[in-house]
Amino acid sequence: MTRVVTLAHYYTQPEIQQMADKVGDSLELSLYAREAEADIIVFAGVRFMAETAKILNPNARVILPDAQSTCSLVTQTDVAALRRWRESYPDHVHVSYINSSAEHKALSDWIVTSRNVDDIIAHLYEQGQQVIFSPDRNMGAYLNFQYGYDMPLWSAVCEVHDKFNEAALKEAFAAVTGDKYLIAHPESPLPVLTGADYVGSTSGMLNWIKAYQGDAAAVIFVATEDGILYNMRLARPDLDIRQAPIYAGCQCNSCPYMKMNTIEAVKRAQAGQGLEIDYLTAEQMDDARLPIERMLEFSQRYYQ
Repeated sequence: MTRVVTLAHYYTQPEIQQMADKVGDSLELSLYAREAEADIIVFAGVRFMAETAKILNPNARVILPDAQSTCSLVTQTDVAALRRWRESYPDHVHVSYINSSAEHKALSDWIVTSRNVDDIIAHLYEQGQQVIFSPDRNMGAYLNFQYGYDMPLWSAVCEVHDKFNEAALKEAFAAVTGDKYLIAHPESPLPVLTGADYVGSTSGMLNWIKAYQGDAAAVIFVATEDGILYNMRLARPDLDIRQAPIYAGCQCNSCPYMKMNTIEAVKRAQAGQGLEIDYLTAEQMDDARLPIERMLEFSQRYYQ
């Protein structure tokens, strides 16, 4: 009997999450994919996530429900140009955010997620290393600002998080008379992040909501993709949780690629149809696996 395991990212629609064996952020799903005893892994997310699952579990068939589910951090990065950029810093460690293609990962020394990026880069600096960071310019700018690093940065952005802006947030805050908070994903622009009460990964923000003990009448604005609001409201229905605006009055910021994971597409993938991640060579997977495994081993040690 064929064993099918379905993974879904927090940014997919609630009905897709309800179809999954595991729902999580990039780090959680990477760890789960590596250990999954599956003939087929259906990854309801975007292509780089499915590629990561294939790299970590090469014996499984990994299927992406919709072939067009990509990420602006991937499409804005020319791998040949990235290679030249990396070669211009021969004495630096290349740290890459997991939101990157397999070819990008293969040019990296370390892979990080939004949950462990602070700790891994701090670890490298403690060892006396110099670091270059790709592909997310906003995340890198925040790290440089927060910790006083001087990392050279690649220049790509998440098209969803980059839409959050300081002016719209100030206007939204001004309309709230009581307590208000902002929690934000580090893919957001620096002016948004510097005004946040908490900056962290998708799971980190969800845990912040779960642990919140302040005024129940407060308004909590969340600067990230709207899919996670389902999980937050499920965990804390007593709270007023709103997506941060991207311009005056608009709380409508969704990742178009995540929303390509429809019920019909996921069902087809579970039946073995969709984009199979079978185009990566053994060499590409080996080169990309090394920096991913470094990250996973660090995370398992650090977060146990």
